[in-house]
Amino acid sequence: MAASIIRISQSQPFYKKPELAALKKPQAYFLSLPISSFSLKKARMVVVSATTAAEKAKKRYPGEAKGFVEEMRFVAMKLHTRDQAKEGENEPQGQPVAKWEPSVEGYLKFLVDSKLVYDTLESIVEKAAFPDYAEFRNTGLERSESLAKDLEWFKQQGYDIPQPSSPGVSYSQYLEELSEKDPQAFICHFYNTYFAHTAGGRMIGRKS
Repeated sequence: MAASIIRISQSQPFYKKPELAALKKPQAYFLSLPISSFSLKKARMVVVSATTAAEKAKKRYPGEAKGFVEEMRFVAMKLHTRDQAKEGENEPQGQPVAKWEPSVEGYLKFLVDSKLVYDTLESIVEKAAFPDYAEFRNTGLERSESLAKDLEWFKQQGYDIPQPSSPGVSYSQYLEELSEKDPQAFICHFYNTYFAHTAGGRMIGRKS
């Protein structure tokens, strides 16, 4: 096998003190190394490997480039059936849901219950029974104040504002209890509520 000769000693003596002058000067030693150890092919393989690793590190999740809502929506659609959403990936189970006709009264009930839920969520993160809850303060996603303005507008138009429904009150109480006993489960509800309403609101906004 061909070999390259590489000199590994210094060419100049490093002795400067007179008392060391009698010592034998360093000799030149040579080491035989196979040229194949430094082959260009292996060098190229190292560069390609590093490039691939860098590309993987920068790889984005589906929908990430369009924002966090689209990124979460991509995952959520995997759980939906086709009768729930046109992009759903699961087969419908049972009879299809009957067509729903919205009404102002029904929408007001939804707003009232939504405000109660958001009041509860914002109160929980403000009190922060667990320190991690404080990280969710002032995110810009708060809804209580805007919902209060929406309800006030309907009131000025002559509509009666209903009281929160039994399911709304029960869910609010459940969130309070969950936030004190099981922070991980509470965060799941927090995430789902904000995601569902944010994604749904954006979809309604595109159709208006």
